[in-house]
Amino acid sequence: MVTDAQVRKLMSEMREHGRVGVAALRAGMHRNTARKYLESGQLPSERVSVRTWRTREDPFCEDWPEVSERLSAAPSLEAKALFEDLQRRYPGRYEPGQLRTFQRRVKQWRATEGPEQEVFFRQDHRPGEALQTDFTWARELRITICGEPFEHLLCQSVLPYSNWQSATVCVSESMLALQRGVQTAVYGLGRVPRYHQTDNSTAATHDLRTGKRGFNEAYAALMRHLGMEPRTIGIGQSHQNGDIEAYNGVLKRCLEQHLLLRGSRDFESVAAYEAWLREVLAGANALRKTRVDEELAVMKPLTVRRLPEVKRLRVRVSSESTIRVKNNTYSVPSRLQGERVEVLLRDRDLEVYYGGRRQLAVERLRGEGKHRINYRHIIWSLVKKPGAFPRYRYRQDLFPQEVFRRAYDRLVAELGERRADLEYLRILHLAAATMESDVAAALELLLAETALPRFSDVRALVVTPEEPEVPAMAPLTVDLGAYDALLQDAAQAGAR
Repeated sequence: MVTDAQVRKLMSEMREHGRVGVAALRAGMHRNTARKYLESGQLPSERVSVRTWRTREDPFCEDWPEVSERLSAAPSLEAKALFEDLQRRYPGRYEPGQLRTFQRRVKQWRATEGPEQEVFFRQDHRPGEALQTDFTWARELRITICGEPFEHLLCQSVLPYSNWQSATVCVSESMLALQRGVQTAVYGLGRVPRYHQTDNSTAATHDLRTGKRGFNEAYAALMRHLGMEPRTIGIGQSHQNGDIEAYNGVLKRCLEQHLLLRGSRDFESVAAYEAWLREVLAGANALRKTRVDEELAVMKPLTVRRLPEVKRLRVRVSSESTIRVKNNTYSVPSRLQGERVEVLLRDRDLEVYYGGRRQLAVERLRGEGKHRINYRHIIWSLVKKPGAFPRYRYRQDLFPQEVFRRAYDRLVAELGERRADLEYLRILHLAAATMESDVAAALELLLAETALPRFSDVRALVVTPEEPEVPAMAPLTVDLGAYDALLQDAAQAGAR
């Protein structure tokens, strides 16, 4: 194929000596080809024409009018569904290998005869105008905490003009998580833009009292406190939040690269993981300093204190030794039955206080209608009422480890359900009174030896902690003679 450079060389040679054969040879083309370009006076790029003819027969020409009519009536029909329909109605006419050709024909129809499509308009961002916030799952990062998988989200805030980023770790798209993410961003900047933009997440825009898509009072109060105007996108119009949506992917790709450089995805704690996350983002934001400074110059100073990222609740402990928090059930020590306790609710955990003293700290449940029952809170009563065990509503929570479940199933198979319940509850009581890990090890040992894991056998293998022996101490005798000697020495020194 002749290039523009070859034709320019041909023209240059012809101007020097005018011999077609020599010019064609030096330009690297056939003599006849050289004459064609000399006669036309055009470069190859100027002679390109669009091919309007087919190189082979159209295999769908017979049925295409019908296909075109169906596409006009329902433009959302997919090519594969249409092709499979043709195969069903006309057996043997079309082969599976022709699907790709049919898909190209449908694609061409959409481009030339299909309906008009929505046009998106790229926007110019103004410095310091808005902060965008969104949640994104971080499963693909495969983070672990002390070797255990850590399923979590990242609450990311971005300034679209400079692409400055901030992110916090959370476990749900709650109002507390949103509040923490937004406050971390603005207090990191020290200034606030005019607007704060979110999508239609329930954390910010779902009014639980009316069901309308207005702003929640808690979210509106946060915006008033920080001095920002809340705004959101149209329902179902995720492209209106395009910058933050795109930067969710950018953030995770950046973190993935830093994890590869780090050589490990395991962290000693969630706090250590968040510290690493802040360090990575600080390095990325340092590269955007010039545009960030432009934004800070037009943003308002942040002069208010940071709101506490915790919600206080007053709840009563039921006779089942449980409390209900955000439609989830948690067990508490049974001595608190009937009392009102204060619950400090955070995004990832909650604490229970009574009389100013912390009684319980536990990881918060996600979603609604779930439960977390600690057998240590109720076993002292349950061992006295074993008949309540078989149909206890939260019975599955009374198997703290998989080996406890296997041991119970073995007891049921050998002794029957009623006697097995008695044996198992005594074993669970032993775990609460001593060490769960020691009881679990004893159960593993007995099951490995195919022995029946009775309570007496488990207790024999578990060392019961003894009361520490208090050493006998002789009564303290105070000798004041040393003080008398000091006074005598002082008196003698004064006499001299």
